[in-house]
Amino acid sequence: MNKTYSQMPSALSDHELVLLLKEGRHTAFEELYNRYWKKILHLATQKTGDIIEAENIVQDIFVSLWKRREDLSISSSLNNYLVVSIKYRVIKWLDKQRSQRLYEGEQLATYDILDDSTQQYLEFQELRDRLEKVLATLPEKSVIIYRMNREAGMSHREIAIELGMSEKAINSHLVRTKKILRAHLSSFLASFLL
Repeated sequence: MNKTYSQMPSALSDHELVLLLKEGRHTAFEELYNRYWKKILHLATQKTGDIIEAENIVQDIFVSLWKRREDLSISSSLNNYLVVSIKYRVIKWLDKQRSQRLYEGEQLATYDILDDSTQQYLEFQELRDRLEKVLATLPEKSVIIYRMNREAGMSHREIAIELGMSEKAINSHLVRTKKILRAHLSSFLASFLL
C-alpha cells in the first residue's frame, strides 16, 4: 500500500515531511512540530535552566523553519538540524545573558579610572566586540563550530558527531576561522583569546 500524504502524515519519514514542508504543506509542518517539540524543548530547558526561555527558543526555531521552508537545506537528519539549532540559539542566549550581567555590573560598580583591572576589563570588552564583528562576517557553520569548540568546550570529535561531519572537516573549519580571527585582531589580543 502506497503511503499518501493526505491519508497518513504520521506514517511519513522526516525526509518526506521536509519535502512536503518545502511545498508549504501546513500538515507536514504540524507533524514535524508534534514529533520534535517535546524533545527539543527538553534539550533547551536543560541548556538554559529556564523553561520560559526554552519555550521561546523552540518557538523561534519552528517559526524560522516555517519561514525558511522553501530554501531549507538539511544535509544531515532533521533531528541533528534541530539539535544544532537549539545549541546555536542557546549559545546566543547565554551570550546575551552574560552581556546583560556585565552591563548590570557596570551600572552598580564604581571604578577608579586609574585601576589596572578596569583597564584590563575594557581591553577585554573591546576584544570581545571586535571578535563578534569578525564572527558576524563568517559563514554560519564556521561560527557554530567555533562557538561549540570555544564557548561550549566541545572537542573536535564531539562536534563532528553532533553535526554529522568528519573530525578533519571540523578541524579545517576551526583552522580557517582562527586564521581569519588572527588576521583581523591584533597579535597581542589574538594570542590572549586564541
